[in-house]
Amino acid sequence: MKIIRALLAACLLMFALNAAAAEFTLTDTKGHVHHLSDYRGKWVLINFWATWCPPCLEEIPDLISLHNAHKDKDLAVIGISLDASSAKKIVLDFIKTSGISYPIVLGDYKMAAQIGEVQGLPTSYLYDPTGKLVSYQAGVITRESIEAYMRRKK
Repeated sequence: MKIIRALLAACLLMFALNAAAAEFTLTDTKGHVHHLSDYRGKWVLINFWATWCPPCLEEIPDLISLHNAHKDKDLAVIGISLDASSAKKIVLDFIKTSGISYPIVLGDYKMAAQIGEVQGLPTSYLYDPTGKLVSYQAGVITRESIEAYMRRKK
């Protein structure tokens, strides 16, 4: 039974990754609205995280470095905080003190559904320059892993 569930999950994930990406609309903490279509020609990394999540905090320095190295060229990073709505001040303070340079959206699981399922944190979705969803990662990602993936797909 476990094997059947695993195969079903793998098939569903492959189907989801091969499907055309749905347009999303995200408003960041500075009031800027982001649409997937705004980033045609660039890779887009959507990262779900929370301030209370140790693995999320572990990957943030790599996300900052990734964003700073690629923001003007070929990749956009957008973080979506899934902290409770009552934690807005905590998230905003955290963004400031940790030096997060990429856009952060204050989200919830309902809003996250326009991107994809988030079963745990951190979770990341990667779209290619045509806007196609090409990768999903539950767990910590690194700058190196994203850059290596982008190089393989060029």
